[in-house]
Formats: sequence, structure tokens, C-alpha cells
Amino acid sequence: MAKFEEGLRYSESHEYVRVEGEYGYIGISDYAQHALGNVVYVDMPEVDDEVTAGEEFGAVESVKAASDLISPVSGTVVEVNEALEDTPELLNEDAFANWIIKVQLSDPSELDALMDTKTYATFCEE
Repeated sequence: MAKFEEGLRYSESHEYVRVEGEYGYIGISDYAQHALGNVVYVDMPEVDDEVTAGEEFGAVESVKAASDLISPVSGTVVEVNEALEDTPELLNEDAFANWIIKVQLSDPSELDALMDTKTYATFCEE
């Protein structure tokens, strides 16, 4: 059963963003990692790259599928989770603790277009 973490914003493509001040931590939801299965590779952008809401910024590969990562918000990448380069299966262990990229938000109003936890949980049940 997928877990849903409170206080995050979710996209229809199953990425989440955890906002802390002017920064957003972007990762895949627990629902997404369950659907993918055992993650074997994470393709991430470089620090200082720009990401755009609704646009691809990388990919997650599992033993059974590959899935593009779609940014839920726009901003500048300030950090990538380097632990995922050597240990991508961390996403399966705890998708919420193991964010993929940290961005400086360029347009915080984009968060309004994302789902809250309750809405996302309902979306996943449909």
C-alpha cells in the first residue's frame, strides 16, 4: 500500500515537491516507486540547470520500466541527491526521504496548480 506524506504538493505524473523557504525538494512519490518496481538508475540534471514546470528533467529506470521525470515547478537546480548515483534503490526504501533534486523556486505560484496530499491520494485510487 502506497504511503502519502502530508505537507507536500503532488503532480499528476507522480512527482512531489517539499517546499522549504525559497527551495523545493523534488522526488517521486511512494505510489510511483511502487509502480516502477526495483529502481536501478536515476538520470538527474546538473547543478545550475534550469527546470520548467511540466517539462522533463531526468528519468528513473527500474528492472521493468523507464519513466521520465517531469518537474512540478520551475527553478534552478542547486543540488542533486548524489547518493542516488551509486544507490538508486534508495528510492524504493523511502521515496520521501530520498528526494532527487533541490531547486530554487522561480515562481512559487506554480505550487497552486499541484495537488495536496488528500487530493493526490484520491487521484491514485482512481
